[in-house]
Amino acid sequence: MIENKVVVITGASSGIGAETAKLLASHGAKVVLGARREEKLQALTTAVTNAGGQAVYRVTDVTKPEDNQALVQLAKDTFGGIDVMFLNAGLMPNSPLSALKVEEWNRIVDVNLKGVLNGIAAALPTFKAQQSGHFIATSSVAGLKAYPGGAVYGATKWAVRDLMEVLRMEAAQEGSHIRTATIYPAAIKTELLHTITDQGVAADMKQTYDTYEITADRIAKVVEFAIDMPEDTNVNELTVGPTDQPW
Repeated sequence: MIENKVVVITGASSGIGAETAKLLASHGAKVVLGARREEKLQALTTAVTNAGGQAVYRVTDVTKPEDNQALVQLAKDTFGGIDVMFLNAGLMPNSPLSALKVEEWNRIVDVNLKGVLNGIAAALPTFKAQQSGHFIATSSVAGLKAYPGGAVYGATKWAVRDLMEVLRMEAAQEGSHIRTATIYPAAIKTELLHTITDQGVAADMKQTYDTYEITADRIAKVVEFAIDMPEDTNVNELTVGPTDQPW
């Protein structure tokens, strides 16, 4: 059941996060939106509420533990609790390792891995206390396969894969009834390409995406599917991409 579930979404200002917010709200979910860009959050919240949905937002930097905690608290204060934590914020500034873009490496790790850990830390105590909850994370096909130019990005996405699988196993061992789902998108139309500063990698990725990409609402439907499963059923891995892309 989607209706009346309180869903916190990071990386909510565009792409997969925004489309997921709109779709879930249209089915009666109460969405709590977190991202860095307030103008986009405001516009999305207005769009959701004008369409008859329920939404609130908070400017959130997932690299800051206190921001994640404040976002979860906003869900509790506004809607009385939290049912789903969609860990969706991410960056993809791919480059060859030999380019030594060390500052970008650190930023990727901070957002793609530490941001997920911060989100888990913010919601897990509540989920354990109420003996229910659902963590959903956006990984990537780069979390399943290695690609030249994507070493650090891929490393974070492989890490998210392991992290979420261990979280699922530990939750099952502890009997906390917490579900997990990890999504591995291929070429999806988002703003990820805009974060690539290496010109060669950017050109190659643009060509791939221009050829194959599908829209972010396709991933929103996958999130909806995972949440809508019965509470005793966990769909923990979903790989999604364009039918014609040989990823």
